Amino acid sequence: MSSYELGTKCVQGGYTPGNGEPRQIPIIQSTTFKYNTSEDMGKLFDLEATGYFYTRLQNPTNDMVAAKIAELEGGTAAMLTSSGQAANFYALFNICECGSHIVASSTIYGGTFNLIDVTMKKMGIDVTFVSPDASEEELNAAFKENTRAMFGETIANPALTVLDIELFAKVAHSHGVPLIVDNTFPTPVHCRPFEWGADIVTHSTTKYMDGHGAAVGGCIVDSGRFDWMAYADKYPGLCEPDDSYHGVTYAKNFGKEGAFITKATVQLMRDFGSIQSPQNAFILNLGLESLHVRMERHAKNGQEVAEFLEKHPKIERVSFPGLKSNKYYDRAMKYIPNGGCGVVSFEIKGGKSAAEVFMKNLKLAAIETHVADARTCCLNPATSTHRQMSDAQLKAAGVPAGLVRMSCGLEDSKDLIADIAQALECV
Repeated sequence: MSSYELGTKCVQGGYTPGNGEPRQIPIIQSTTFKYNTSEDMGKLFDLEATGYFYTRLQNPTNDMVAAKIAELEGGTAAMLTSSGQAANFYALFNICECGSHIVASSTIYGGTFNLIDVTMKKMGIDVTFVSPDASEEELNAAFKENTRAMFGETIANPALTVLDIELFAKVAHSHGVPLIVDNTFPTPVHCRPFEWGADIVTHSTTKYMDGHGAAVGGCIVDSGRFDWMAYADKYPGLCEPDDSYHGVTYAKNFGKEGAFITKATVQLMRDFGSIQSPQNAFILNLGLESLHVRMERHAKNGQEVAEFLEKHPKIERVSFPGLKSNKYYDRAMKYIPNGGCGVVSFEIKGGKSAAEVFMKNLKLAAIETHVADARTCCLNPATSTHRQMSDAQLKAAGVPAGLVRMSCGLEDSKDLIADIAQALECV
C-alpha cells in the first residue's frame, strides 16, 4: 500500500483479504501449526521456507499487525513484542553484547533509563547518557571504540524534550552505528523518524497505538537502510555465521531489509520469548484503524490545555513543545509540525505537596500509571515511573519532584480545562 496516504494505511494496511476471507484480521489463537512431513517443518527451521511453527517466535495475526506498523513508519520489516520495554531491550541487545557501549539521551523514559543503566550494565553493556540538547561536538565525544548503538525518544516521556533526530543520526552514522528512536508519543502519524535518518524505530504500542488502555505491547521496525556488512567487525552477530541457528549469516542471507528483524525473531524471541499474544495484536489493530483520527484530537487537546496552564498564576512552568515559549518549539515545528501528542508536563507552585493536592481533586482525570489513553490521566513521575532514579538523575532527565504529567484524552477540551481549573483552586 505504499502509494496510499497514511490514514488509509491505518485502516487497511498489513492485511488484504482474498475472496471469501475474513474482512477483519483473523485471530490465529494457536500455539503451534501442523505440517505433513518433517521435511516441510525442517525447511522452516532452516529459514529456507516461510511459514509458522510455534507462536513463541511468530504468529500470523502478529505479523499482519506488524506489517501495518512497518507500512506506517516506512520500514521494511517489523516484529511485535509483549511490551514496549521488551521492544527497546530487543532492539538494543540485538546488536550489543558484553563489552559493548551505548550512547543514549538522558531524558528517556525512566523504565528505559533503568533498563540501560542498571540491567544491561549487569550484562556487561556500558552506557553514556547525553543531553538531548548536546552539540555535535559533545555527542561525538560520547562515542567510544565499542559503541554499538545510539538511542533516544522522539518526544521524551515525561520531560517532553524533542530529539534532534537529524543531528543524532548524522553523529551516529559518522561513527558507523545505527540510531534507534522510540517513537511512541508522536506515532508515525505525527513523526516518521526514518525520514530524518533514524535506522530502527521502537514503540510501546500500549500507548496511542492501542489508545484504549486494553492491551500491553511493543513493536520494532527496521528502516532496512543500515549497511551492517559495511561495519561487519562491529556487528558479528549479524555479519558472521550464527552457530545457534544452523550457521546462518543474517546480513548475507536476508540483506539490509530483513537481517535485523530476522535475527531478533529467530534468536532473541526464541530465547527470551517476549511475544505479544494474538489477542492483544487483534486489539492493537483495532486501535491502529483510528490512530490518524485520534492523534489529531489528542494533540489539539494537549495544545489547548498547555495554553491554559501557561497563563494560570498557580503554575510555575509548563512543558509542551507546541507552545511558542517552549525551548523545543522550533525543533517541534521541524519534526512534529502537525502536533506531537496530548501529553503535557507542568509544575505547580508549591512543589510536590501542591501536586498531590491538585491530582487528588481532579474529577475527570484519573491518577494512573499510564499515558496516551482515550481517557485523560495523570501522575507524579518522581514518585511513580521514575521512582528508581536519584535526584541527580531526575534533574538530568528533566523530571523535578513536583512535576505532573497529564495525558489529555479524547474528551472535550472545555471539560478538561474546567476540571483542571477547579482542581487548581484547591491548591
